[in-house]
Amino acid sequence: MAMRAAVKTAASAAKSSTAPRGPRSLLFSTSNFPFNLPQTPTQKQPPAEPSTNLFISGLNKRTTTEGLKSAFEKFGQLVDAKVITDRVSGFSKGYGFVRYSSLEDTAAAIKGMDGQFLDGWVIFAEYARPRTPSLPPQNSISYGVNNTRFQS
Repeated sequence: MAMRAAVKTAASAAKSSTAPRGPRSLLFSTSNFPFNLPQTPTQKQPPAEPSTNLFISGLNKRTTTEGLKSAFEKFGQLVDAKVITDRVSGFSKGYGFVRYSSLEDTAAAIKGMDGQFLDGWVIFAEYARPRTPSLPPQNSISYGVNNTRFQS
């Protein structure tokens, strides 16, 4: 009898101190596990140097070069505007470039259009960064042909 009482008191103490058992505990359990917290802070790129070329991101798929040009031409003398499109579908990839004739016009365009709506989407305007040089692709597949014979 004393053994039963000891088991009951131990079981009731265990129930009150731990999470409940059963299917609900599997679905609605709380955990103190830190889910993939970053160990080191990510490094932000420094802001791009001012130039007459703007990078416009957040464009709608249906935005055209003409639409981008008409939205940005009210801020100064526009030299060029281009929406980068997908080769297959012809739709916008979501970004484009705008070039002005002066730095003052470029600064006015950033101030006026950064965070504004264009074709129903919020767009972001910032100074374009220069393109980083990329290495040519190195294919290691020879398909049975000695490629060194065909190089000049």
